[in-house]
Amino acid sequence: MSVEPSRAPSRRPALVALGALVLVLGAALTVPRGGEEGALVPRGGAEYAAGRVAGVGYGRLTPPLRAEVDRVVAQGRVLGRALARSRVTTARQVATYVRCAELEGQRYCLGTGWTDDTEAEVQARTLAAAGTARTTGVTSTGDLDARGALALAARMTVAQRARAERAELVQAARSVAKVWLVRHEVEGVPLPPGFLGAHPEARASAPSAASVASATSVVTATVSPWPTPTTATPAPTGAPPTSTPTSTPTSTPTTYDGYPESATILDSSQVAEQERNYWCGPTAMQMIAWGWKGKYRSQDHWARSLGTTSRGSSITAMVRVTNERTGWDLPQYSGPYIALDVRSYSFDAWLLLVMNHVVVQRAPMILHVQLLKQFFPYLDHDGSGHFQVGRGYDKRGDKTDLIGYFEPWNQQRFHPDEPFIERVQWRQSYRTYRATLAHYQHDVGI
Repeated sequence: MSVEPSRAPSRRPALVALGALVLVLGAALTVPRGGEEGALVPRGGAEYAAGRVAGVGYGRLTPPLRAEVDRVVAQGRVLGRALARSRVTTARQVATYVRCAELEGQRYCLGTGWTDDTEAEVQARTLAAAGTARTTGVTSTGDLDARGALALAARMTVAQRARAERAELVQAARSVAKVWLVRHEVEGVPLPPGFLGAHPEARASAPSAASVASATSVVTATVSPWPTPTTATPAPTGAPPTSTPTSTPTSTPTTYDGYPESATILDSSQVAEQERNYWCGPTAMQMIAWGWKGKYRSQDHWARSLGTTSRGSSITAMVRVTNERTGWDLPQYSGPYIALDVRSYSFDAWLLLVMNHVVVQRAPMILHVQLLKQFFPYLDHDGSGHFQVGRGYDKRGDKTDLIGYFEPWNQQRFHPDEPFIERVQWRQSYRTYRATLAHYQHDVGI
């Protein structure tokens, strides 16, 4: 088992450097009146810059995006018909069902999400995962593994798969601005020329020099559990208040030190354990929606919404239903949820992603992990891929940072002789990071 790192002094320079890069890039993107995109200047005279991740909405399906969606869907039809006439092997299924679209410089792969990997690399790891026999003693908790995903696709007709692929790709295409902004904010990737003109859904007021400076200061106060606002602004029906606690930074933090010492969202009483061993997806979805509407809906309801089978639920279905059935995808929260491959992320970058989602976006994360004892010591046996609901963090000074999440899995429900697992968990964040990378898709829903 790996040794868990404490919050060593070496982390801070790396995070400060990452934040500094983001600040420099962000400042360079401020658009003056009369410049390349002068039309973005509002009547009030304030300048616009690239929006923070929480300020992005859905984009339109432009002709180039539509053409790429059409290309990938048409390719699937051709490959699907050819597969029906040939000897079916796992390799042929992967080549037919796991394909990628190039959407404005970002790559989206069906059933996987947004990734830096090539199509061949995504197909290779899917094939490897599908060919791995499940180890004896490993408990299935409800993630749709590679074998299950291929079997589900194989049961569809060519026309049914084409409709499902088109819907998934259109959703992805309309979320491409969110992907660019996440990569810009967390990874320091420059936005492409003309980005704001092409994506008005990403516009946000440019931060003042004072607010940028305050974003890098150390904040020691703790954000109160959600929701405990000091003041509230009008919110959509059924939505949590849109206010920010007074201890939250007044502008978007960009470094580790810029975030509060700890922050939490979601009501810890609105939790449930999964009622079937393959329902981690429906249960996580139940808690995500419960936190949005304050209304309890059954796990069976969410299983139907997700299309869950006895093989489990997929990350792409989790993202789709969060966007369709809650308001966490509104611009004042997360914006459109995406499944993002974080394999290339360092632990520092991943932790910034968590803190941004909790403090700035005030929205839950869909954690997608490999449920192994080495990462989750409350387990009696290793588990399969699994969904949890990310909802907080705690820096804890010189001790190892913690991540807060809701855990759907209670092994005692299915194995009475095994220890009970609490729904509300605070565990070492490095272990969750490692558990994410241990999954063959190594992604999160944000």
